[in-house]
Amino acid sequence: MIRQTILILDFGSQYTQLIARRVRENKVFSRIIPYNTPASEIAAMAPKGLILSGGPASVVNKKSPYPDKGIFKLGIPILGICYGMQAIAEMFAGRVKHTKEREYGKVELFIDDTQNLFSHIPGNFTCWASHGDFVTKMPQGFHTSAHTMNTPIAAISNTKRKIFAVQFHPEVTHTEKGSQILGNFLFKICGASNRWTMQSFIKETIDNIKKTVGKDKVVLGLSGGVDSSVTALLLHKAIGRNLRCIFINNGLLRKDEPEQIRGVFRGIYHLNLGYVDRSKKFLARLKGITDPEEKRKIIGGEFIKTFEEEADKISGVKFLAQGTLYPDVIESISPTGAPSRKIKSHHNVGGLPAHMKLKLIEPLREIFKDEVRSIGRELGLPEAIVQRQPFPGPGLAIRIIGEITEERLNILREVDKRVIDEIRAANLYESIWQSFAILLPIKSVGIMGDERTYENVAALRCVSSMDGMTADWVKLPYEIMEKISNRIINEVKGVNRVVYDISSKPPATIEWE
Repeated sequence: MIRQTILILDFGSQYTQLIARRVRENKVFSRIIPYNTPASEIAAMAPKGLILSGGPASVVNKKSPYPDKGIFKLGIPILGICYGMQAIAEMFAGRVKHTKEREYGKVELFIDDTQNLFSHIPGNFTCWASHGDFVTKMPQGFHTSAHTMNTPIAAISNTKRKIFAVQFHPEVTHTEKGSQILGNFLFKICGASNRWTMQSFIKETIDNIKKTVGKDKVVLGLSGGVDSSVTALLLHKAIGRNLRCIFINNGLLRKDEPEQIRGVFRGIYHLNLGYVDRSKKFLARLKGITDPEEKRKIIGGEFIKTFEEEADKISGVKFLAQGTLYPDVIESISPTGAPSRKIKSHHNVGGLPAHMKLKLIEPLREIFKDEVRSIGRELGLPEAIVQRQPFPGPGLAIRIIGEITEERLNILREVDKRVIDEIRAANLYESIWQSFAILLPIKSVGIMGDERTYENVAALRCVSSMDGMTADWVKLPYEIMEKISNRIINEVKGVNRVVYDISSKPPATIEWE
């Protein structure tokens, strides 16, 4: 089956990934590419349609980004969203102006053309707007298809060229008929079929792995997280015992985690899993280190060294598998193709494939996190792994602020266990993106019984998010906070105070280091 694809030209919008997700929710495959991808490359990909995303730029400025004008000669249906509409207007001799009265938030949209994009949609509904520029002169060959009280030209269309554009954001849930509008573009205008499902992805991926790998061996670093676990099962189904998984205990894992991971993948799935305990080596390398970036580099470097040593012991290995996801791929390339500003080193190990001279295989590199979970369920993974909250590659090292010692690790393991136990008991684990504890580099005075204490402070962090790009702190019920705090202080020796982090991302990051 030939995969039908919708290409999304990224102009840097915070909603670009959301557009891709909404298209996929309609069971049509989507890919995000830089806005300036040449028309010849786009034509070679043979997409069913193109979507021009929004973005922070203004076409009023001379150096505004534009797509290759050749895309309009390909005969491929096009949908412009927000900035995408403004770029289309300017490229077809329209005019865009900046206004002081920015249209932001929920606004009422009135439909002027009930055909094509707005087919079978009510005459007016609430949509989400976020723009300070407006199309003031209609581009040649277009007509108005919708308006708001403040924006006379809120949607335009050129049915002959199959070019459509909207000033609002149909991909945002605040737009009432957004999914239907995107559905009209996908199915009525582009003629796409809703055949891209997780079942079809699994079959296609297993077939591709078999063709790519053949009878060679693949090595995979298995962490027990949903990404590496799903990657392992896909490879196992494709090549069986020719997959060699390596689980490295770096001494920075949570309580009982090594035993649980070995129990699942050796005991239930019978994977060819090698276990390596390097906890003492990692801790020795981290002794006296307090800088977060230095911690990450040491852990990453030691992981690479250990992984390489173990992989070298396996004869006939020609491929390295990684659980890289689509957001990782997107974030590595800015909309212009220029390097993005680095906030902190990525949790995943980078540079390993080139160093080891192995061919890289990444079965999930075009998949979002929620899709990985769906694939995991299709493959029969236990819910405990499918719904496992993200856990950073450097482990507890970046949740211990300051120096890492065995004593501090043991304290944090006990604290973390009680946090997770109570979040699960409250049936909140699956609805929270991440819930964890941080051990702070300070001590505070307390009273236990009739005695003065001077012990560690633990911070509780719970955030909600769709993909980790942005996150809000969770408003935990007070009674749950109270249970967590009481259990930690009463049961974990060495902690006498618990605080709660109420910072969102941005400006804060989810992890403290």
